[in-house]
Order: sequence, then structure tokens, then C-alpha cells
Amino acid sequence: MSNVKQIEPRPASGGGPSSQDEIIAETLGRIKHKIMVMSGKGGVGKSSVAVGLALRLAELGRRVGLLDVDLHGPSVPRLLGLEATYPGGERVRPIPYSPNLFVASIEPLLPDKDRSIIWRGPVKIGVIRQFISDIEWNDLDYLIIDSPPGTGDEPLTVAQTIPGALAVQVTTPQEVALADVRKSIDFCRQVNLPILGVVENMSGLTCPHCGQEVGMFKPGGGERMAEAFRVPFLGRIPFTADIFQAGERGRPVAAPFADLAAEVIRRVEGVAA
Repeated sequence: MSNVKQIEPRPASGGGPSSQDEIIAETLGRIKHKIMVMSGKGGVGKSSVAVGLALRLAELGRRVGLLDVDLHGPSVPRLLGLEATYPGGERVRPIPYSPNLFVASIEPLLPDKDRSIIWRGPVKIGVIRQFISDIEWNDLDYLIIDSPPGTGDEPLTVAQTIPGALAVQVTTPQEVALADVRKSIDFCRQVNLPILGVVENMSGLTCPHCGQEVGMFKPGGGERMAEAFRVPFLGRIPFTADIFQAGERGRPVAAPFADLAAEVIRRVEGVAA
């Protein structure tokens, strides 16, 4: 646990004090592009996609912030192998993971990382806003936000607190995940959050012994859904042991996310990576 004072579970008061809004606007004004990595369903590898995308963008020379604001399951520190602590003070200074990648997670500021968070909506709204306002980002090209799953208070608060963001929707190919992601796409449209595109994660499993593809999930569901909803399809991430073992060891790999990062740069910056 860091020596920064813990996030206090208190409800939001109205739209929040104007000073908090001003701090958020000033800090986020130093960031060129903000991308919310979202999903209507947990367990689809949303955090792994956020981490892999951030790593690859940083490798390509962009200055990147990675923000983990998932109250109930903050996993970015574990995926990166970080003992996430912050120096003392009123503001949270992101942890430098590499020369171009800076990480801020809500996990070290929660009362106990192994205890469940049982807070009502207004309390969670206040905590998320407080956390976002407390972070002291420097100038960045990208802020990748590992957003809470679903379509409730938490993703709504993040979307409303970080204006100008674009949404990347993560799904797996099977219908049980696609059904929830369709709702998440509808959520974005209702709150006027532009959708950058859809990523199909765990798309295809290749046997490491024989090299043959195993039909565990029927691939292509994410692409078909993107076409049906008229949103861009950003690409597929394979289901490989290397990706998940690297995350378990806290040493994630960026290579499988190279095409995704290139497509994001092409669509956001209008240039080839």
C-alpha cells in the first residue's frame, strides 16, 4: 500500500465541485488522444488488450498513459508485474513502466486489494471522479483507459468525466459475449461516445504442437457484428498460450498487438505506423 491517502468511499455531490472539474480539464487537456477500452462483458480480455495496445504504441514512439479505473477488478498492475505504489502527496504521479509508458491504477488506493468493493453507485461515481482528478499526467500522445465492463455507473462516469474519448469495444467470437457487446455499442451511442472500432480477442487457437487451428471458438463473430452495427473492425488477437502466460508472469508482450496499434494510429492520426 502506498503512503498516498486512500480513496475515500464518499458519494458524488451533484456534478462535482467546479475545482475538481477544472483540474480534470486542465490535466486531460495535455493529452492528444484518449481511448476507452470497453466491453459489455467481463472475461473477454479487455485489460490484456488495453495493456498490449499501450505497450505497442509506446514501442512506436508515442508517449502513452495507461489508466486502470476498474474498481472491482483492477488487473493492470498484475499484468505488467508492477508493485504499484505512489510517492506521498495530494496528486498521483503515474509510474514509469518504460521511457514512453506511464501507468496509473486505482488498485493501490483502495482499502485492501484482496477485499471486495461493496459500494453503491453514487459512492463509486465519487471515487472514480476523485481518482481521475488526482492523477498528474504529463504531455501524452495517448491515454489508454482500461474501463470497467458493463453499461452501468462506472463506465458512464468514466465516459462523462473524460470528454473527447473514443471507444474500442473488445469481444470474443462466441455469441454469449457478442450479445453483451452489442449492448455496449448501444450504450456508446446513447451517451454520444464515438466508437473507434471493435476488436475480436481470443480469435482462433493454434495448437502449439501440430500447428493446426483448433475450433474452440468460431472466429469472425466480432467482424460480423461490427459490419452489422456499421462500426469499424480493428482486427483480431489470437488465442495463444504466449499472450496469457506472459500476462501471468507480469511480462506482457506487445507483438500480437502490432496490427491493432497500427490500425488505431491510422484511424486516429491518419498516418501509417
